[in-house]
Amino acid sequence: MKFAERFNEILETCGKKQTEVAAAVNVSKQCISDYKKGKSVPSVETLFLLCRFLDVSSDYLLGLSDEYR
Repeated sequence: MKFAERFNEILETCGKKQTEVAAAVNVSKQCISDYKKGKSVPSVETLFLLCRFLDVSSDYLLGLSDEYR
């Protein structure tokens, strides 16, 4: 799944911890772990918050564009 692959890439690049990301977007650390493993995908609202917090475009995370921002 493209989202999981790109989400992992962004997390490695930005150096944020799962707990930090989870707190910023109001989800559990387990949710972040599930996103990383491709077990689930975020809701539209959570995707929006993730993009703002990680400074990345939703199109990039969803595999619709190869442009990071």
